[in-house]
Amino acid sequence: MAALSKSFVLFLLELRNSVKALAIAFAATTLLLFFLSSPLLDALQEHLGGNLYFFSVAGPFLAHVKMAFFGALYLLMPLCMYVLWKAIGKPFGVTGQKLFWFVFATCLLFYSGTLFCYTVTLPYGIKFLLSFQSKELQAVISINQFVNFVTLFILAFGAIFELPVFMVFSSQVGIISRKTYEKNRRYAVLVIAILAAVLTPTPDVFNMALMGVPLYLLYESGILLIRILRLDAPKNVG
Repeated sequence: MAALSKSFVLFLLELRNSVKALAIAFAATTLLLFFLSSPLLDALQEHLGGNLYFFSVAGPFLAHVKMAFFGALYLLMPLCMYVLWKAIGKPFGVTGQKLFWFVFATCLLFYSGTLFCYTVTLPYGIKFLLSFQSKELQAVISINQFVNFVTLFILAFGAIFELPVFMVFSSQVGIISRKTYEKNRRYAVLVIAILAAVLTPTPDVFNMALMGVPLYLLYESGILLIRILRLDAPKNVG
């Protein structure tokens, strides 16, 4: 317990040292992307195939600010992951080449997840939801609600696709072994099903499977990576 408390303190100290530089980078990138937010919004709106509306004077402005912030987060994800893994890994000796590979793998999976969501899951989800329209019931979609829905959905996919990296890390530092992951497959399936039901925009089985199946494959790939990297032996943290 004392070792974990010490690791947590080191994590906070390392994170504090990098937050200022990260905040400056976010502010500068967000400001730059604000002037390029219209093409970004147009790219997202292509999936909608219709017009967006606003119901307040500040609505369009706020939507463009959100798009700029989302774009900044997307572009600066490698920097965010470097700061995060540097803070997490320092107490456990994850530095140098190990740090590079953790950052690289996390970013690769994040961008793969967001791309999969944008090109596959999101179009099907929006099409399904809008299929309930009729002559008497027409969609009038707020630009702010649309931006919130799309950006959060894409980021959620990017986040959950990083599962194998954190599985490998937890095994490497001795928190959770490969055998534990293998024994709890049925619980993993349950959690994945719940996440798919909550995060997907539609309740139908097909769209839930578009998230659930890749996530379970990522879970299995995490177990396989732990085996390949020979991280099975438990380790004492600290």
